Amino acid sequence: MKDKTLSRVLAQLVLTCSLVGLSEAEPLRLGSINFPNSGPEAAQEHFLRGVKYLHSFGFEDAAEAFQAASKIAPDFALAYWGEALCHNHPLISERDLESPRAVLTRLGPTPAERAAKAPTPREAGFLEAVEILYGEGSASERALAYAQAMGRLAAQFPDEEEIQAFYAVALLGTVRHIGSSWGAESTYRVRMQAGAIAQDIFRTHPDHPGAAHYVIHAFDDPVHAPLALTAAERYAEIAPDASHALHMPSHIFIQRGMWDHVVASNDASYQAAISLWQERAGFGETQRYFSDTSVWHALDWGQYGSLQQADYATAKKAIDLLRPIATESKITFVKEGPGTMTARYIVESEQWEKLPIAKTTTAPELMATGLSAIRLGDVATAEQVEASLKNLEKVKHPIPRIEKSIAIMHKEIAALVHLAQGHSDKAIAIMKEAIAIEEDIGLPNGAAIPIKPAYELYGEILLELGQPQEAMAQFEASLLRTPKRALSLRGLARAAAKSGDTTTARQRYTQLVEIWKSKGNPEVLQEAQDFLKEKTA
Repeated sequence: MKDKTLSRVLAQLVLTCSLVGLSEAEPLRLGSINFPNSGPEAAQEHFLRGVKYLHSFGFEDAAEAFQAASKIAPDFALAYWGEALCHNHPLISERDLESPRAVLTRLGPTPAERAAKAPTPREAGFLEAVEILYGEGSASERALAYAQAMGRLAAQFPDEEEIQAFYAVALLGTVRHIGSSWGAESTYRVRMQAGAIAQDIFRTHPDHPGAAHYVIHAFDDPVHAPLALTAAERYAEIAPDASHALHMPSHIFIQRGMWDHVVASNDASYQAAISLWQERAGFGETQRYFSDTSVWHALDWGQYGSLQQADYATAKKAIDLLRPIATESKITFVKEGPGTMTARYIVESEQWEKLPIAKTTTAPELMATGLSAIRLGDVATAEQVEASLKNLEKVKHPIPRIEKSIAIMHKEIAALVHLAQGHSDKAIAIMKEAIAIEEDIGLPNGAAIPIKPAYELYGEILLELGQPQEAMAQFEASLLRTPKRALSLRGLARAAAKSGDTTTARQRYTQLVEIWKSKGNPEVLQEAQDFLKEKTA
């Protein structure tokens, strides 16, 4: 993207932060949709607001809007359809099955009685699909059957953008059931199909929140991300009053190494998300689920962007901001968030410190502890970390990507222990195993998983062993997976310089200076600047 476009996006996001406190009298900016339906005029404003929030995964606000619509029109089938969809995030593991079933039961006690209240084929199709989504069978079976039902409806009404949009996100909802991580090649066919549908809507309806949103999710990997740059530019402008819409552009910005924009997107998202979290301070666990996760999500991704810029003060502040939310939250990954973010801070900043090992220590925390121990010369502690990670690796995790990342971290620490003990051949063999698992995870979307990418660590090990040309290949592979990642850029620049490849070294040191020019590591900046000065003299 051109610099002018980038500046416009940044300015829009900063402006959004200042507008979060708009009064209720101001119209909500959630995008524009066209959704003809049989509901009464009095319920339309609530219903359409609910659908707009639904497209931006603002599930709690969407549920309230749909409830307002059904209160006005107790037999308005689509109001219950929409509220039912608010109880489970379409792109992550199922969280709650009974709540959406209870919503549908309020419309009628049986599927037949509910279907009788859908007066048009379009509305009957939506209701039939959601009955399948929350019907019988495993989560995988229902997700696939739901997407097929939405596909039939989309074929019946090819010109109805709302049907097409919900078909696109239904397709994306099947990806987690394919058995691979989001960026794996086995997911491409489904994601590209969903992305093509969303792009068609976005092309003719550029203010549609769901179209922009689903384009971003469909092309969320470093290979396909350029296809979603326009949607990423637009989405925050389309729906600036939805915190998730403010966060989503960073999915594409992170894939392009646009660290200023990653930080700005998530700063804006955090401001909106924390306002919602504060409003829901007295709500129960179900109502707080999405507000808790929105705050965590914005801080987690924003911190990663700050760390790539070597803005360590901002990265530390993000951890402190999350602590009060994590303390109150009942959601495991939110509660573990400060620990994970602290571990990432240590690994990215390389500010090594002796850390304790407790029974409750998570895998990322163990990784930071083990890596710190190695860098401080404490091999005994690193061996304890290896043993702990080996035990964690044996525990089945509901998310395959996390389970595989634990296996990678175990091998990374094992390799470093062998290296410290002088077993370089064994260390290299283990790192090759770690890389094979990393490849199996597929291309990343978001912050690096695991927190120390295997290709990057392998490159650092090879540099330490005096094999700079071999190290270059590993850093280049790391940058293909995580474009403009700072430590991989540094590693490639160093390896290229030691290999005599001054062109590559100059290019990569120049990139690193550009990323770190205002806040970066002084020693590394001096290293880069000295090299550039010497080679241009």
